[in-house]
Amino acid sequence: QVQVVESGGGSVQAGGSLRLSCAASGFTGRNNCVGWFRQAPGKEREGVAVIVGGGTITYYTDSVKGRFTISRDSAKNTVYLQMNNLKPEDTAMYYCAADRNFTPAGCIEAMRANPDLLLSWGQGTQVTVSS
Repeated sequence: QVQVVESGGGSVQAGGSLRLSCAASGFTGRNNCVGWFRQAPGKEREGVAVIVGGGTITYYTDSVKGRFTISRDSAKNTVYLQMNNLKPEDTAMYYCAADRNFTPAGCIEAMRANPDLLLSWGQGTQVTVSS
């Protein structure tokens, strides 16, 4: 079973940057889907970005396009979320989720509509952006 651990959250001012890390164990093969999700108090959980297909395919929710970048270091079994030009509305608990044997379309669909298809979730890391 895949296990994931997030790190890298913190507090920054608007316009600042943070990099989140998701260390995954138990990963083999190319069809691994890894995603970042976030949930702010009183709001629904939201898919932020996913990476699949050995790291060759990425997908972002519209609100973070051009500001966030998801990437993967296969040698370290780690997925990163580089967050630039942060805004107060990015404030949330950020979670990494992962699972094996996903097609690219299935991974994107999990991010967009059905996150619970990904079975391994981390404990979350808080990101707070002040204005």
